[in-house]
Amino acid sequence: MKSIILAASEGEEPNPLIPHIPELVLGIVVFALLYLLVKKFVYPNFEATFAERTSAIEGGLAAAETKQAEADAKLAELEQQLADARHEAARIREEAREQGATIIAEMREQAQAESARIVEAGKAQIEAERQQAVTSLRAEVGTLATGLAGRIVGESLEDEARQSRVVERFLADLESSGGVN
Repeated sequence: MKSIILAASEGEEPNPLIPHIPELVLGIVVFALLYLLVKKFVYPNFEATFAERTSAIEGGLAAAETKQAEADAKLAELEQQLADARHEAARIREEAREQGATIIAEMREQAQAESARIVEAGKAQIEAERQQAVTSLRAEVGTLATGLAGRIVGESLEDEARQSRVVERFLADLESSGGVN
C-alpha cells in the first residue's frame, strides 16, 4: 500500500493489477447492501413461489396418481365386463346350439311319426281296397259260378240260400287249392 501512495505521489502510474482501496471498500459495501436487500425482499418471494409451485406440482402428481388409479380401476372393471360379456355370449351360443339340436331332434321325431302315420294309413287303405277287391271278386265269381252251375246242372239256382251255399262251397274249394288268398 505504501507503494501505491508513493507511486501516486512520485507521479508514477499505478499498477493495474492492484485494486484501489476506496473502490474495493465501496464494492464490498454495495455488495453487502445488495445481498441484504435480496435476502430480505427477493429471496422470500422466490421461496414462496417455489413452495407454491412445489405444492402445485405435488398436488398435480397426487391428482394424476389418483386419476391413474381410477383409470386403472375403470380399465379393470371394463375388462371384467368384457370378459363377462364374452362368457355370456358363449353361453348364449351354446344354449342356441342346444336349442337348435333339440328342435332338430323334435322335427325328426315329428317327421318319423308323420311318416309312420302315412305308411300305416297307406297300409290300411291298401288293405281296405284289397278287402273290397276280394269282396267284389267273390260276388262276381259267385254270380259266374251260379250261372255256370245252373247251366251244368240244368236247373235254376234262383234261390238265394242255395246260391250262397254253392258260392261259399266253390270259394272254399278254391282257397283250399291255393287259388285265392
